Amino acid sequence: MSETEHHHPSYVKIWAILVALLVVTVVGPMFEIRVLTLITAFGVAVWKAFLVVKHFMHLNLSRKYVTYLVATALLFMLLFFAGTAPDVMEESGTNWLKLSWQADSAAAPVAHEGSHH
Repeated sequence: MSETEHHHPSYVKIWAILVALLVVTVVGPMFEIRVLTLITAFGVAVWKAFLVVKHFMHLNLSRKYVTYLVATALLFMLLFFAGTAPDVMEESGTNWLKLSWQADSAAAPVAHEGSHH
């Protein structure tokens, strides 16, 4: 093979790996172990995203600045999550408004048949 030729991976093999990871993602939560569920959900998602980006989007064959651009976008996404998560994940706080669509369905007000607005 010359330097200009690129080795193409077996797309069927990559697809089979992605299907196997899908099975792990579905089966993991069935054990009802929170840590295992989080590891399978996020770990498998990151690995699947890596496989798709590398093999189907051919990021490994593109110019280096494209890789840096994708890495920078990922970094900004993680920074955004880290900055907003502490506030969004709280149940209560100063000036915190729990919207009705977030409330428990059991606590939601029941509409009366005779009332018209």
